[in-house]
Amino acid sequence: MISALIAALSTACAIWLWTGPDRATTRLTKLLLTRNSPKPRWKSLPELLKTSTATPARRAETWRQASIELCQSLSAELSAGRTPGESLIRALSAVDFPEPDLLRPVVAAARDGGDVSVALTAAAPQQGGEGLRQLAACWQVGTMVGAGMASLIDRVAHTLRAAQAHRQDVAAQLAGPRTTARMLALLPALGLLMAAALNMHPLTFLFGSLPGLLCLTTGVALDACGLWWTNHMATQAQP
Repeated sequence: MISALIAALSTACAIWLWTGPDRATTRLTKLLLTRNSPKPRWKSLPELLKTSTATPARRAETWRQASIELCQSLSAELSAGRTPGESLIRALSAVDFPEPDLLRPVVAAARDGGDVSVALTAAAPQQGGEGLRQLAACWQVGTMVGAGMASLIDRVAHTLRAAQAHRQDVAAQLAGPRTTARMLALLPALGLLMAAALNMHPLTFLFGSLPGLLCLTTGVALDACGLWWTNHMATQAQP
């Protein structure tokens, strides 16, 4: 019974690996869905719960995406002939940020004529706030030197989009090694099932004798070290 189950699972995995989409198709589909999916103007309770439990990396990516949308909206408002303060207020109201309360000082500074660049820098989170910090520097240069702010913000948006595309490409390239490492980490469990199907009693040996305990401890330690090392290399490879 167990051997038949193992054979069925192995056959299903082989069919999925052979007939499933390749990496390029999966990456292209993900990029198209990300680019073409509209963002809601309001958030339901499940979305709020999802946002509150999001990982720091996902929250940082959400901040980066919102910063790109802010730069695009702000450039469009400035090109329409509105003042910088009014353009920033309208652009901030049109973008859904993960934590909109952090941007209230920015709205107040733009409305009351305060230092917008300082407010943007203070509101930018440590992770994912690169776009807001670049926008703050752009705002400071535009107000002090008198340069065309719309063209400067367009350059900032272009830089942020290029950086986002690079991060997505690196993440797509690292998806394969991470999946392979997880699959290799599960192979010892498959070996135990195969040994149990052959009536070799592997658990009795591993937990009932000193050599078995040593083998179990060494195997678990090596497996954990392999997973940690793979994740460490993938994390270092990301920008």
